[in-house]
Amino acid sequence: MLQRFIDDFKESTGSALRLTSLAMAAAVALLITTAFLCAAAFVFVLQHYGPVQACLTGAAVFFVVTLIAAGCYMMRKRQIAARAEQAARAAKSTAQSMLSDPAMLAVGIQVIRAVGVKRLIPILAVGGLALGFLASRANADSNEAPAE
Repeated sequence: MLQRFIDDFKESTGSALRLTSLAMAAAVALLITTAFLCAAAFVFVLQHYGPVQACLTGAAVFFVVTLIAAGCYMMRKRQIAARAEQAARAAKSTAQSMLSDPAMLAVGIQVIRAVGVKRLIPILAVGGLALGFLASRANADSNEAPAE
């Protein structure tokens, strides 16, 4: 169970790092491309219409680029949230199916017989406390609004 948490943490950290580095590379390339396109548009509009219209054209180009970048960011953010929600539902259904499985209950009864009730009570108490802490932590995390 701990390994799954570690794997999830590694995957989410790796995803965030890759997404950030990809966004930075795209932003730099987009900035350079936009600078040359704006310079060309500025010179063209300046020659035909004048300096005020040329400046407004440059602002419009940067505004369009900003809208495109914001749209891509929001789309990717929704994809990540949907994937996380789907993984949480899958984990929850797996846990519910394991607890309702008759074979799992039979194995649990055999473990109780093998270990003994007197030895198993302290282990179950510690496990119950740990499970309670994890459940309260997961519940508190799900109630918080995601940071942007």
